Amino acid sequence: MTEDRVGIARRIIDSNCYLTLATADADGRPWATPVWFASERYTDFIWLSRTSTRHSANIARRPEVGIVVFDSTVPIDQGQAVYVEAVAGQVPASGVEAAVAVFSARSVAAGGRPWQLADVVAPASFRLYRARGNAHYVLDAHDSRVPVDPAPTW
Repeated sequence: MTEDRVGIARRIIDSNCYLTLATADADGRPWATPVWFASERYTDFIWLSRTSTRHSANIARRPEVGIVVFDSTVPIDQGQAVYVEAVAGQVPASGVEAAVAVFSARSVAAGGRPWQLADVVAPASFRLYRARGNAHYVLDAHDSRVPVDPAPTW
């Protein structure tokens, strides 16, 4: 393998702006949606959403989510992704300031606007959400998912 699995996971997370968020409602009906995200330590994924969206309502009832980050532009048979099992929720008031700083930094780095605390607390319509990964996977040479821990060890 030309690149270690941790490096693959980090590269994919760093080079993509959208993740696919898979949620389910209280009855187990699945829902998947793309969200623009910022990551923190490669284990936490932060995005903006309205509380009224289907995925936000699903998370409020069932916080277990699945995440996939992938590059859809690569040729057939060259795809790679990071698959994440996570627990998600609205960022609590005590963590909003730090989370908006992470989200805003990624937004600005990608050519977007800076985000402020006032953009993500009442009366604003958006809230910050965070999914904390508890298991991460990439594909091996046989197209099987293998565990990886992309978090920095420092």
